[in-house]
Amino acid sequence: MPTTLWIVVGLVFVAAAITIAVRARANQMALRALHRSGSRIDRFKLTKKPFIRETLLADEEIARAVREYAAENSTDEQQAWARVEKYIDEIVPFFNILTYYKIGLVVSRLLLNFFYKVSAEYAGRSSHGALPRDAIVIYLMNHRSNADYVLVGYVLSGQVAISYAVGEWARTFPLEYIFKSFGAYFIRRKYREKLYHTVLERYVQLITRNGVTQGIFLEGGLSRDGKLGKAKIGLLDYVLGVAREPSMRDRLYIVPVAINYDRVLEDRSLLRELDARERGKRSPRSVQLGEVLRYVWWNMARLVARRWRRYGRASVVVGEPLPLAPWFQQQDRETGGLFAIERADRLARVQILSDSVLDRIAAIVPVTPVTLACAAVQSFDGDFISHEQLIARMSEMRDVLRELNARVIHREGTIDEIFDRAWRMMKMRRMLVRVGAGYSVMPGNKPLVSYYANSISHLLGPFAEGVRERDMLPALAAGTISAM
Repeated sequence: MPTTLWIVVGLVFVAAAITIAVRARANQMALRALHRSGSRIDRFKLTKKPFIRETLLADEEIARAVREYAAENSTDEQQAWARVEKYIDEIVPFFNILTYYKIGLVVSRLLLNFFYKVSAEYAGRSSHGALPRDAIVIYLMNHRSNADYVLVGYVLSGQVAISYAVGEWARTFPLEYIFKSFGAYFIRRKYREKLYHTVLERYVQLITRNGVTQGIFLEGGLSRDGKLGKAKIGLLDYVLGVAREPSMRDRLYIVPVAINYDRVLEDRSLLRELDARERGKRSPRSVQLGEVLRYVWWNMARLVARRWRRYGRASVVVGEPLPLAPWFQQQDRETGGLFAIERADRLARVQILSDSVLDRIAAIVPVTPVTLACAAVQSFDGDFISHEQLIARMSEMRDVLRELNARVIHREGTIDEIFDRAWRMMKMRRMLVRVGAGYSVMPGNKPLVSYYANSISHLLGPFAEGVRERDMLPALAAGTISAM
């Protein structure tokens, strides 16, 4: 019996030693990956989840919300606290350096460069070099695709690791584990319970107060029609709440980020959702699954046949940093204290701020070859356009874009070369078909042409109205959209 005991003790010590060695090796790999990326890690991102949990459970605002919830719902406070713990576990991530830098960035680099030619530029000075060292940065972005999370994280990987707010769609295995290990926190959209929102608000303010860099999609969801949506203020208002502490105001900065693609992976699904919303009827899950399987089969077949081509450009433009201290000073002058006025009045002022940031994003949306070609097609009345007319219109639009300082993708060459890049994608997707000396728009894919033209229509000056007048969305009267 003593011999058996010694064997058990020895095995425990060996297991402990192996665990320590593995952890040490993993930490070394993570630190090397971090140093190679040249990125900065917000120290609070490395805080263990149990500490954050205890901090939130000791928060007086949450305790007050628990008492109110128990009184309003005729339940005891213990049940309300159990609900809070459930929300904390759901929201709070567990950032892992090794997962983010050794696995996440490698996989994102491979996937992004497999599907796209990635472009990134800064509108003016680099936001990284222009900010104070203790700045608290909130990247506010438009939302084109679920790939945005990966694209922006990859583009900014040499500067900082961003914590995103992620919706319920990612709360499935293994996506939930992956996103949480990348530092993303989960939110329930359109969930109105006050107790939940108090927990979410206090968590957002906790990480903001401790300098965590955040990324927020200002529209609140994906664009279904290609246009910029309305600015949503919920999360931004939570972030701004830390400015109740005067010392925080000089540290807060907003950085607008604009995203665009030659091909949005979910474009047809988004258009179907828009169509279903107009008709008040959603497609069955079996139909949606069939679409995904057809997409996978189509692309696997192209790989096997060695006909695979990338989907063109995925482009990001990072705007000029916007310090929030002057904005707070202005609000205090006008109101006598921004956080002393009624909540509705304060939210109205936050909405104006959000709208102004969305205008900044709109001004720097990158113009890719497919979006430029679709806008040119959309500017003609007929369904047939001669090659010469189309090339001439694209050239005119590019001149207008340059005059307006729009972000036309650099290094794309002549207008003929730009059209060639767009034509390969539009031909593959059956958006255009060659007819004699020109092109005809495929009737079933007119909505798809509108979708891509809409992403830059606001930048087109004298051509903007004509493009909007021929917008096929949201009615989608032409019928269903083909599968590929």
